[in-house]
Amino acid sequence: MRIAVEVAEALAAGQPVVALESTIITHGLPRPRNLEIARQAEAAVREEGAQPATIAMVAGEARVGLDDDALAAVAERDDVLKCGVGDLAPLAARGGWGGTTVAATAHLAARAGIRVFATGGLGGVHRGARESWDESADLTTLAQTGIVVVCAGVKSILDVGATLERLETLNVTVLGYGSDSFPGFYLSDSGHPVTWRVDSPAEVAAVAKARTELGTDERAVVVANPLPPDEQLDPALHDRLLAEGFAAAASAGVSGKDVTPFLLDFLARETGGQSLEANVRLVIRNTGLAARIAVELAA
Repeated sequence: MRIAVEVAEALAAGQPVVALESTIITHGLPRPRNLEIARQAEAAVREEGAQPATIAMVAGEARVGLDDDALAAVAERDDVLKCGVGDLAPLAARGGWGGTTVAATAHLAARAGIRVFATGGLGGVHRGARESWDESADLTTLAQTGIVVVCAGVKSILDVGATLERLETLNVTVLGYGSDSFPGFYLSDSGHPVTWRVDSPAEVAAVAKARTELGTDERAVVVANPLPPDEQLDPALHDRLLAEGFAAAASAGVSGKDVTPFLLDFLARETGGQSLEANVRLVIRNTGLAARIAVELAA
């Protein structure tokens, strides 16, 4: 694992650092928009006074912090795989390239000593998991990784209620940022409540710091940051297209980890790009909030 010089220096000086995932660059956004948004996300972190650290597998090396050439390569190459924690070692052994998922990014960020991580939406329990056992490795990784994760909830294509139940079982703290409801990625409100609400970065930092004395700092804190209602995707349109997308995926024989990118692409196409723009808005909002939390933790 290689930590970029500017990231290592910031960590050594106790300065705020925010980890950023790369799967959104490699598999979540279309080209060339993906590289543009990756740069905007890093800029949003810097504007709030923190150091960004985009994480990816680059030619078999886990990189914590990418220079612009590496960022562009990750965004533009055709051989970059979606990389979970279990894929890190094979990619390293074979000199491969990987866009790190929430799980892989959180794992590598924590190993580097980074305490805050921003993403779009978490993975979770898939619909129909009672039969398929399809559940994202994000959940179990967060249960054993002491990092603060700022997200817009879990992707709305998942079983949100079951995901929240799993997070509770795994003793992962979930905070609603400025909201008593858990967001649904494109939607401000998934229809599920949160137990704990916070209204400032200082409150999040206080929760994160309290874990150390209580011995719960080996698990993540999920900060669920909803889009404002006037920036969300129209809920009725979302629900209709999601049902159509699941039907299209089944008809095309798409299953497992390929379902998520298929549905995200379907929604982007069928909404004329509205879902993509909502995705971009929530990512930039999350990176800015994560940076403000990192500044409070470093204070």
